[in-house]
Amino acid sequence: MPGPQYTLGIDFGTSNSAIATVGADGLARLVPLEGKETSLPSAVFFNGEDRSIHFGRDAVALYLAGVEGRLMRSLKSLLGSSLLKEKTHTPNGLVSFQDIISRFLQELGERARAHVQGEPRHVVIGRPVHFVDDDPARDKQAQAALLKAAKAAGFDHVSFELEPIAAAFDYERRVGKESLTLIADIGGGTSDFTVVRLGPDRAGRPDRTDDILATTGVHVAGTDYDRKLSLEQVMPLLGRRHIGPQGREVPAPIFFDLATWHMINWLYTPKAWQQAQDLRTNYTDSRLHDRLLRVLQEHLGHHLAGDVEGAKIRSSSSEFATPLDLGYIEPGLRTEFDAQSVEKYLEGLLGQVMDCAHECTRRAGLAGGQLDAIYLTGGSSALKPFQAALRRRFPGVPLVEGDLFGGVASGLAYAGARTFASGHRGTGSAGPLVAPP
Repeated sequence: MPGPQYTLGIDFGTSNSAIATVGADGLARLVPLEGKETSLPSAVFFNGEDRSIHFGRDAVALYLAGVEGRLMRSLKSLLGSSLLKEKTHTPNGLVSFQDIISRFLQELGERARAHVQGEPRHVVIGRPVHFVDDDPARDKQAQAALLKAAKAAGFDHVSFELEPIAAAFDYERRVGKESLTLIADIGGGTSDFTVVRLGPDRAGRPDRTDDILATTGVHVAGTDYDRKLSLEQVMPLLGRRHIGPQGREVPAPIFFDLATWHMINWLYTPKAWQQAQDLRTNYTDSRLHDRLLRVLQEHLGHHLAGDVEGAKIRSSSSEFATPLDLGYIEPGLRTEFDAQSVEKYLEGLLGQVMDCAHECTRRAGLAGGQLDAIYLTGGSSALKPFQAALRRRFPGVPLVEGDLFGGVASGLAYAGARTFASGHRGTGSAGPLVAPP
């Protein structure tokens, strides 16, 4: 049974989520969320056959098995968007995306409570440096929406912490001497950076504000890589860039939506279906249009997006071409990813992320060579093209790979435990526990 200072650290991610608690021994531990797995895909499936709701791997598996229903992923990407308050059709009726996010957070809480056998006194939720780039008002709205969702999910005392700062707190437990570190938290929706002074003599300080030298973030990460690769490698098989009988390309918006996780469901409405059918006159090769219609009619969009994501990951860790079997769209249809093409297609996006990392060190008043290490967390930080780009931009600086899917949650739990140690008991504030400079 957790004591009165029991805290939950929740990393609600675009692609995956995790939860950690700090035990009586002062060490953070990840909570099993699905069997023995400590990360839970941020996915919700509304089962149309029995009207049940499923989460995580179970949700994805039911969708891929062909069970009638509605799959939703990348819900975090809607924070700060006008779509958040929109209601969408599910087998359970019209539901707003705000309420779906709340239901997912509620499920995380229920699984945590079942594991630790008690109620949390305080919840610390991670947030990116920017929910929305270059728009402070919408960014503030996004955090307010996440706070509202957390309250509706049953969490009374909620605070927020920047995700890269949380990752720094986790990494600090393994640092043997003072280190000037660039934290690179590369997830599904955002790439966030922090330059921070870490070390065993600093870890116990109640206020770490002076140790945080700079923070930056950009709304470019794993799902953007997936979209780019899908647009370049897969969507041409459905008609993207196809020249029609009028000498013009097939209109592109449908392909961008189909390649974007949180937009796919919008293509399954009657209006979108009619618009897709009307594109027939824009095609010279009707086979390409037939493939597009099959994807929409059979609701194969998430299946396709998941396959692209998987091929991206496999091609990044292999010297050989990675085949992508698309036979479920058309018998014999396939393409392949290789490391060189993946790196070429991602070059522009990776350049934006590298510029953001460099800006973080500039704001901290550092040259790249003054860094002692670059600490990597978040699933997309494992991609070889990303790591290669980092080595080119920061030559000679060691890359340290942390707990890619659990480091932020552990750091959030440490951040919460530190506030309790200093006498804070949670106020329901929407502000970060450690304010960035």
